[in-house]
Amino acid sequence: LLSGGLDSATVLAIANEDGFACHALSFRYGQRHQNEIDAAVKVANAIGVATHIVTSIDLNVWGGSALTDDIDVPKGGIQDGIPVTYVPARNTIFLSHALGYAEAIGARDIFIGVNAVDYAGYPDCRGEFIEAFENLANLATKAGTLGDGFKIHAPLLHMTKVDIIRRG
Repeated sequence: LLSGGLDSATVLAIANEDGFACHALSFRYGQRHQNEIDAAVKVANAIGVATHIVTSIDLNVWGGSALTDDIDVPKGGIQDGIPVTYVPARNTIFLSHALGYAEAIGARDIFIGVNAVDYAGYPDCRGEFIEAFENLANLATKAGTLGDGFKIHAPLLHMTKVDIIRRG
């Protein structure tokens, strides 16, 4: 999954460095800006991925986030609780699409740039979520039920932003 931001670009570089044939997947999901998609295209081209799909999912139809709805983005730093920039079920939706794509092309490894150390209240950036989704992937797919299971890789999960920048 390649958003074009620091975390996903670093994860793509890690997967590439580890010898995986990378098939990048980016989403226009109704976010207010195009900058990360433009960056995703540049990063995918620079790394030399096998394929890069940019697809659209309209998550702003139900709103609920400052990234997709007419809600002010806070300027004063991180607040307590789940922030207004949380997009309802975004990583679940993205991973679901990545899972379908991976199964269709015969891939069994999915990489995502979530991070729990600098956790800012996003419930879908925790290790428990990644583990649960991997279990779901192996229960909900033909490949998984036939013993050809999926692995969800979150190599940044336990890194600080400083460590991610250094690794990148």
